[in-house]
Amino acid sequence: MKFLILSVALQCVAWSHVAAAAIPSVSRPLVIAHRGASGYLPEHTIEAYWAAMQMGADFIEPDLVITKDGVLIARHEPNITSTTDVRSRPEFSDRLKRKWVDGVEEEGFFAEDFTLTELKSLRAVQRVAFRDQKFNGMFTVPTLVEVIDAIKNFEYQTGRHVGIYPETKHPTYFRDMGLPLEEKLIATLMEQKFTDPRRVFIQSFEVSNLKDILVPLLKKNGLKIPLVQLLDDRDAQPYDYKKAGRTENYGDLIRAASLKNFVATYAAGIGPWKGSIVRRKPATATDLNGDGKAEAVEQLSGETLPVIADAHAAGLLVHPYTFRDEEVYLAVDYGRPEAEYNAFFNAGVDGVFTDFTDTAVRSRALFQSMTGGASQGKL
Repeated sequence: MKFLILSVALQCVAWSHVAAAAIPSVSRPLVIAHRGASGYLPEHTIEAYWAAMQMGADFIEPDLVITKDGVLIARHEPNITSTTDVRSRPEFSDRLKRKWVDGVEEEGFFAEDFTLTELKSLRAVQRVAFRDQKFNGMFTVPTLVEVIDAIKNFEYQTGRHVGIYPETKHPTYFRDMGLPLEEKLIATLMEQKFTDPRRVFIQSFEVSNLKDILVPLLKKNGLKIPLVQLLDDRDAQPYDYKKAGRTENYGDLIRAASLKNFVATYAAGIGPWKGSIVRRKPATATDLNGDGKAEAVEQLSGETLPVIADAHAAGLLVHPYTFRDEEVYLAVDYGRPEAEYNAFFNAGVDGVFTDFTDTAVRSRALFQSMTGGASQGKL
């Protein structure tokens, strides 16, 4: 790994003395560090975010859940079993529970059953079994405030500005427990004076918390932070729709008419699953990287849907997810991750969510050197 983890230094820099300089424009398409440099380090840790910023990320993405005492922390899910060492901590064995999260029953340890002090005693672990495990147990679970502090510290040390792209995770689940995420998120951003609309996106897989909660909340506070509607596989359904007994799914939301006449009325962009744009099908297992393991098991189906063009026609940005280096995630047609990035850059996406910031930054530079940054608008 070609970066140095400086968690102690992060806590020591007096970023509050940074002059209020003009924010420079960032490269397009954006490189959004999905849970930080999560391909290398345990996700949603200050060290993973810091590494991603060092690699050149334009935005870092913290998923937000909330503690028992109402503090926003960065975890991918309320169930923290696979991302912390909580299972090995006997003092918390009584917290093991079964809960229904968005209609699915789960067993595990849940963030909302722990105070911040208790969560701070845990240590993060690498969630993906085939990724590097040597950093397990080294890093703490950060609060949203600490994530923003890390960005400010990075800017103080480097002079380069980075944005934040928080996701409100399972907002209906938390709101039903009396732990609303949205109000706490906006209050924190305002308290930290991190509300410049050029440097913040707020995203969600649900619709109502964007359209019916965040839109009026932003208006009430005089903020213009752009919202992004995340879109899962076309057959899946937003949980708030499912709970309300509605029948629409993400396939309905991603249609051209819906993007123009509905999504664009409350959001500035969409974050579609990349497989909902370029469809795949099973393939004979193939070894793409020459390591002797045939791990690529999908190929492009030949079906490409006009999501990017339809979204742009509606005035929406397009930030697909998630781009990863590992062979198991690649279609055999691409061969290398750089080829996949190039295909989507060439199609005109406005940004990409990636676990491997360095690969995305390198691929973007190559695309820009070959095309001048101009896409052809097709995959």
